[in-house]
Amino acid sequence: MINEYLKIKDLWHKYGNNFSNDPTLKSINLSINQGEVVGLVGPSGCGKTTLLRLIAGFESPFQGEIVLSERVISSCVSSLPPERRGVGMVFQDYALFPHLTVWNNVCFGLKEGFDKSRPNGLLDLLGLSGFSNRFPHQLSGGQRQRVALARALAPNPSIILLDEPFNSLDSQVKDKLRNELSAVLKSFDATALFVTHDSSEALAICDKIVVMRDGEIIQIDTPKELIRRPVNTFVGQFISKKNILPISNHLDSFDSPIGKFLINEPLENYNFDSVMFDTSTIKISKSLKTNAFVKSIEFAIDHFIITIKIKEFLLRVRSGLDHGFSLEEKCLVTFMSNKNVLLYPGGVTASLKVNKINPL
Repeated sequence: MINEYLKIKDLWHKYGNNFSNDPTLKSINLSINQGEVVGLVGPSGCGKTTLLRLIAGFESPFQGEIVLSERVISSCVSSLPPERRGVGMVFQDYALFPHLTVWNNVCFGLKEGFDKSRPNGLLDLLGLSGFSNRFPHQLSGGQRQRVALARALAPNPSIILLDEPFNSLDSQVKDKLRNELSAVLKSFDATALFVTHDSSEALAICDKIVVMRDGEIIQIDTPKELIRRPVNTFVGQFISKKNILPISNHLDSFDSPIGKFLINEPLENYNFDSVMFDTSTIKISKSLKTNAFVKSIEFAIDHFIITIKIKEFLLRVRSGLDHGFSLEEKCLVTFMSNKNVLLYPGGVTASLKVNKINPL
């Protein structure tokens, strides 16, 4: 097995030939091992799809190179055409041929005299065996997505690229298909790069996740480590929707918009400017002394997520089904003792000590 199956080295890209044009990708360095399913996440416009198009051969790099299975497939000097790269791709709109049946769509990229066992096996695995003679317009959105996946996998590509394949599906179908996708990719030992702006999709099915912003890679890590130790507040907020507040050090305590808090364990330094925490680290209560008010209330099956505003900051708080708050109601927001937070810069884990809390 080749450890670094796909290797991207110092890759830059910009649209147009003008040297002064702003780059869409900046010094991208990424390695993907054979059999890995890697997620590529980030806000819209951060360069995710552009990176996929470079790997597929639809764009050319301004600088750097892409190596697949120890073969340079793209550089600023030369690029292999898409059909010679051994790359499969599932597009956002699936790009099925409307005049071809399911079977003919799946077999479109196969050479004459191909072994029918692989496409038949894919159709069976994806629950499409009874739909071989149907046309795309006779299928549901979920079925069309399965056909697109089968077509991409049928030629046994070196790597498969998926560009937000669940984007147009409703939540119930999306949840079902992302579970199927993971099983199908693993059963074929497929190497895959999966692009999405929805971090929950990547967390659910990927071995490793690449977080991008403004054309750059911010962090590459396992789903577990991204949740536990985001490299900065942007990653924590994008991946886990965590709360972030500015802080300043005051002797042995920290000041925040909520109030002062202490840390249970000794710290090597106090040079932190922000604190990040989840929805269960703070609580809201009714009080004569208030510091915030309710902006929104979201039902989440067995609890509510209440968004409150304190000064110019919006915070999400987990609350029980019997919370008793209404929109625009004033409330008191406080930290809870012995809850873990992350202090930045550095992502230092610390436990709160707030028995001497003094709300501002």
